Amino acid sequence: MEELLFQIRDCSHCKEYLPLGPRPIIAVHEKSKIAIIGQAPGTKVHQTGIPWDDPSGKQLRKWLNVTDEQFYDERLFALIPMGFCYPGKGKSGDLPPRPECAPLWHNQLMDHMPHLKLIILIGQYAQNYYLGNVMKRNLTETVKNYHEYLPNYFVLPHPSPRNRFWLNKNPWFGKEVLPELKKRVSSHIMG
Repeated sequence: MEELLFQIRDCSHCKEYLPLGPRPIIAVHEKSKIAIIGQAPGTKVHQTGIPWDDPSGKQLRKWLNVTDEQFYDERLFALIPMGFCYPGKGKSGDLPPRPECAPLWHNQLMDHMPHLKLIILIGQYAQNYYLGNVMKRNLTETVKNYHEYLPNYFVLPHPSPRNRFWLNKNPWFGKEVLPELKKRVSSHIMG
């Protein structure tokens, strides 16, 4: 695992497309129990080098019902983005994750984590990559039918403050999905 992490952190495969240059952000351990597959780091995370060190991460930790200490314990949570570096700014937020990262690194990472019990897929990029044609017609339908992807995968929308509208429009998420997520996370990190 150490050699693989060195290779990932040293990666500059798509540097010409990265406005802030390469800075792969990842936190994993061979004993990780839950993998969280997100999108790509934002500018704040690019600066600090700490995954999910932003308002989205704060919201995600609430959804999971875990402390900062638990969240950043790599033996509990592997924090893996679809794109390891900040991709740049688009018209309505950050650009999509660079498409090179996941095919280059994800399978190798998963092969080095034999203790994984759950993979949490956050947002459409992670869900499309891992679920492919078993996804529903859109993110809302995929998340609404989260139980179909269990016990291996748990699907979530992105916890970005920009998604307040989606959360307000879909109250079932807080009532049905989050309690099940908290229960599964708790059982895996305590077990």
